[in-house]
Amino acid sequence: MARNARKASRPSKGNPSAKDAAPAKDALPARESVDGGTAELVPDRERPRAWTLLLDGAPQSHVDLAEPGHLDFAYQRRLGHAVDLIAPARQPLRVLHLGGGAFTLARYAAATRPRSTQQVIEADAALVAFVRARLPLDPAARVKVRTADAREGLAKTRDGWADLVIADVFSGARTPAHLTSAEFLAEVRRVLAPGGWYAANVADGPPLAYLRGQIATAASAFGHLALAADPAVLRGKRFGNAVLFAADTALPVAELTRRVATDPHAGRVEHGRDLADFTGGAAVVRDADAKPSPLPPPGTFD
Repeated sequence: MARNARKASRPSKGNPSAKDAAPAKDALPARESVDGGTAELVPDRERPRAWTLLLDGAPQSHVDLAEPGHLDFAYQRRLGHAVDLIAPARQPLRVLHLGGGAFTLARYAAATRPRSTQQVIEADAALVAFVRARLPLDPAARVKVRTADAREGLAKTRDGWADLVIADVFSGARTPAHLTSAEFLAEVRRVLAPGGWYAANVADGPPLAYLRGQIATAASAFGHLALAADPAVLRGKRFGNAVLFAADTALPVAELTRRVATDPHAGRVEHGRDLADFTGGAAVVRDADAKPSPLPPPGTFD
């Protein structure tokens, strides 16, 4: 799930099965109590079949049922770059999503890479039911949704199954501690196929100690890293999202940098020595000392 409401726009591809969805411009917000708080779906007045999912008032996901190739939030666009760059265009992938939200990235991968096989692991069963009832998944999209804790579901995924693991898990505005450790990343590595990538949405603010710890932990598990974020977040000027990419093979840093720099909300990519310097000798996080991600400051999503 997301914790950053900054939006972006991108060229998109249609989804014919979404034509039966009620136009958002004629719809009212829907609200329901779920395991994690109060979920709300708010229509996007600028896009006829698009919705924003909020949890306790904080933006989580944006979905355009008519154009699932459209990624509106800046952090989702950066995760989408992983889907785009991991393999040649339209080649099917096996993608494991830790955290469901409104299934934005699963819909995106299904639209841009037909015949992909995907699994979504989401702990909040009531949220899953709420989203699926109002924003149904295309039955042809080959997306399986499992209700489970992300780490427990990860443990039940077979070795080498995933080409890409996307982690976007928040509970009560924080990533749970057990999803921040080296032991957790060992499980991620186990389920990745050779050449597979890990991409994670990491939310932090000044002094960025949590983000630096997550980079150090990923560096202990993978040989190649890159980090994409708003420059103000990287400078510790505000709370926001950073997307961490990790793999055992070289990442396409030049193309990733170009895409992030030309996004509607332009970001910056750090890698190599610059990323190591940014990490600043932060310690690897272990299960024994893991802590959840920081709470956003009051007013972050007002």
